[in-house]
Amino acid sequence: QEELTFSLGPANESAVTEFLLEGFSGLDQRLQLFLSLVLLLMYLTTVMGNAAIISLVCVDHRLQTPMYFFISNLAFLEIWFASSTSIKLLVILSSGRRTISRSSCFAQSFFYSALGFTDLVLLVVMSFDRYVAICQPLRYAAIMKPQLCIHLAVAAGVTGVTLSSYRLVLLYELTFCGSNKIPHFFCDNSPLFQLSCSDTSLLWKTDSVILSCVILGSLCLTLASYLGILFCLLHLPAASGRKKAFTTCSSHLTNLAIAYGSCIALYVHSSEDVSMETNRIVALLNTVLYPFLNPFIYSLRNKTVLLALKEAIARATAQL
Repeated sequence: QEELTFSLGPANESAVTEFLLEGFSGLDQRLQLFLSLVLLLMYLTTVMGNAAIISLVCVDHRLQTPMYFFISNLAFLEIWFASSTSIKLLVILSSGRRTISRSSCFAQSFFYSALGFTDLVLLVVMSFDRYVAICQPLRYAAIMKPQLCIHLAVAAGVTGVTLSSYRLVLLYELTFCGSNKIPHFFCDNSPLFQLSCSDTSLLWKTDSVILSCVILGSLCLTLASYLGILFCLLHLPAASGRKKAFTTCSSHLTNLAIAYGSCIALYVHSSEDVSMETNRIVALLNTVLYPFLNPFIYSLRNKTVLLALKEAIARATAQL
């Protein structure tokens, strides 16, 4: 049974002031509790793993390089990106409290898209950093100066916030006067457009075009850097140098495959034809699995990070 909350608008029309996130209501209650436990473990691992990366980069001088500076920025983003959706999903699955106010819903949509856009821009920056390190090693220190790295990180954040602002504007243009049930576990634009009783045809097209341009544009820039890296690797004289560079890039490429694969599946299509059931499943990869894998991809595959982690654990143990 729908739980509708209305208020009287200026034109004496009822307007929805609260939404009901369906989450995974089709699952058995025990299965929902089990899923909530799995997601809780993954979320805690995401937060602690990414926080560990940030801490190691801050305290270990060997990790205070442009590459690890950007990795720590990515880790910071993943903590908040996962938190923007996972906390509410855990509440839905564990307690059944599905309601969310209109303002909170719009805020969640804004932070989700702002952090997501910033993430994509940062991946472009990281691919450029790897290109300079591998293809221009003698000029790397001169090009990737600390001041430039900070500017690039700030630019990624500003770009993400700017690009997501239009989505917030689109949402505030909508009128909701019917059902308040969102067939999703967080407030994404697509299910909100479907609920609106406004004419959303232009909004669908605008949202779809901008998302496609951002996702595919950043993907093309990132792939261009890695194609340049591949070309340089083929011309490296020493096999050991090729192996080391490939090992470094392989973790980045794994991250790219998960990030862009889920984003393309979610947003690069005709949004009006999207299946919410499919959308929810793919969204779990984007909002839960991708941030969860980040610390493993950038630490367990990296000898320098592992060594710094072992030394940090040894120091902490010695102080106990």
